[in-house]
Amino acid sequence: MSLRLGCDVGGTFTDFLVHDPATGEMRTLKVPTTPEAPEEGVMTGIAALAADHPGLMGDLGAVIHGTTLVINAILERKGAETAIIATEGFPDILETRREIRYDIYDIRQEFPAPLVPRRRRREVVERVLADGSIDTPLDEAQALEVLRALVADGVTSVAVCLIHAYANPVHEQAIARLVREHDLPLDVSLSSDILPEIQEFERTATTAINAYVRPKVDTYLGKMETQLQDEGYGRPLFLMQSGGGVIAAPAARAAPVRLAESGPVGGALAARALAEAAGFSDAIAFDMGGTTAKTCLIADGEMPVTRAYEVDRVHRFKKGSGTPIAVPTVDLIEIGAGGGSFAAVDTLGLIKIGPESAAADPGPACYGRGGTRATVTDANVLLGYLDPADFLDGAMQLDLAAAEAAILRDVGEPLGLDTRAAAAAILEVVNENMAQAARMYVAERGGDVERAVMVAFGGGGPLHAHQIARKLGVGRILIPEAAGVFSALGFLAAAPAFEVARSHPMRLAEITKEALEAIFAPLAEEADAVVSQAAPGAPISHRMIAEMRYVGQGHQLRVPLDSLDREAIGKAFSATYAAAYGYAYDDLAPEIVTLRLSAVADQPTASVTGGATAAEVAPGTRDAWDPVSGAMQPHRVLPFDTLSGTVNGPALLAQPGTTILIGAGAKAQRMEGGWLEITLEDVT
Repeated sequence: MSLRLGCDVGGTFTDFLVHDPATGEMRTLKVPTTPEAPEEGVMTGIAALAADHPGLMGDLGAVIHGTTLVINAILERKGAETAIIATEGFPDILETRREIRYDIYDIRQEFPAPLVPRRRRREVVERVLADGSIDTPLDEAQALEVLRALVADGVTSVAVCLIHAYANPVHEQAIARLVREHDLPLDVSLSSDILPEIQEFERTATTAINAYVRPKVDTYLGKMETQLQDEGYGRPLFLMQSGGGVIAAPAARAAPVRLAESGPVGGALAARALAEAAGFSDAIAFDMGGTTAKTCLIADGEMPVTRAYEVDRVHRFKKGSGTPIAVPTVDLIEIGAGGGSFAAVDTLGLIKIGPESAAADPGPACYGRGGTRATVTDANVLLGYLDPADFLDGAMQLDLAAAEAAILRDVGEPLGLDTRAAAAAILEVVNENMAQAARMYVAERGGDVERAVMVAFGGGGPLHAHQIARKLGVGRILIPEAAGVFSALGFLAAAPAFEVARSHPMRLAEITKEALEAIFAPLAEEADAVVSQAAPGAPISHRMIAEMRYVGQGHQLRVPLDSLDREAIGKAFSATYAAAYGYAYDDLAPEIVTLRLSAVADQPTASVTGGATAAEVAPGTRDAWDPVSGAMQPHRVLPFDTLSGTVNGPALLAQPGTTILIGAGAKAQRMEGGWLEITLEDVT
């Protein structure tokens, strides 16, 4: 059981990568996603891989899976019938939010509709104080009456979010016990399990999301485990978390809110590893798939993990306009600019791209599966960047005439352009949209694009990277082997890991090393139990973090703790604060708000360099669009795997699952580790 399989379910395609740790060999595959039943697309791809590798399922030592199921359920409002049980007097935390405006000048600003409507937010009589003491005991008879009323109302999942449950979970646990003792058909998510931290809105919103998606995710993963076992796979199913660690399916089924960005995170992890191998500490990971494009800034080799991540933003780029997911999440930006994103002309006569997408069903017009609206992929086909006869390594023939008709109708005729000019305009707009989003994202995080290298991957990333890098002023681009399924490779390069936290507000001057050790000990036990499911017997290392602030402040900073000595913690906080704000205070008292512990298993993971399979493409020439000259120009067409020496643009390199564009004014070199390094000479 030496082989390992990474599987990434995207909005348009499901990506697979089989890795042999002994030889480094990789086998890749893309199949259309089946949105209504994602497990069907997964099993179709596995069957295709097994056909080429008899006995594959018995040889697999691990299947690591990333999915968009959680985020899609939130965005499409396709979760369970969910209720919230709150402390009497606090049913409206989801709508009162933080009581701040994300745009002080917009008097008509909107927020996402709450996942749980007002009529399904119920109150129970109880009250726990901030220090964990009980002011009002739980009225269990009244709580049972509330639970039975929810069942009668058709509720199938409930989020129990009681005030200060992070300090004392006894009342939340009592409600869960009532559900079990009376055999009520309710799936229960407790805030004291999902997010035992202060900040009522974040805790309530995150627990509500978990309750909303858990029945669907539990059913899906249950089917996946059963079908994999039926096909002969005898090991656990593993999932990639939004924060970057791998966990076993039981832990994922208990807290699926941790899977919201599991797919994109795999690519970001792999991008960091590739940038490090190439000698770059700062990188911009650029992942363009069929439905969305994602960007992640990696500074000084560190993954940007946050607990202030938002989904379902009403205004795409405005922080505070979405719903928070306050679990560890790699901080990235995602916009509706994928290959399947629709292109249209709005009432002002401007081209608009996305966020709607043709996705996998029906797909772009050129797929010939019933889609009729113009998409980015249709523009790429029409401009010669994609070969209609050799899409997905020949597995799909593209309909050039359908692409022309869609672009002419949706963009060309409204703007008075011919099909080629309309297609070029579509690509210019989508590239500018992605560059603008990346520019804003990097600037908000204090990044410097001139220091960074771009790592481009996904089905469309290597094709669009040249133009986006030029717009950003990035002088170098790295294209990995297996770029089309790089996120799936990132799953295999990730270690089993899990982070747990507890809020324990206390002033630094009042703490002792012994008190901190007493708090961290159960955190380590909880995290180790989850990591051990994914890596039985592997050594586990711990990383301790304190979220700290000065007394009176409302925002905390993550402070890594190398020591639990009070003086050392104070120095670490001052250094972190100064790095963030340029100065630190000597006359203000620091306090710890939340303690975090991350457990990571020490076991071998896949390398992100070397071993990819070859694309069956004969060298030649194809006319493709050159945006500088504004005309079709001959582009050399070369298979990626046979590349040697330096290639000057314009050229198109074929790789399984993607096409790499080396534009005019750029040169590319295949490096010893297998990746491609593109230099934009007109930028550098």
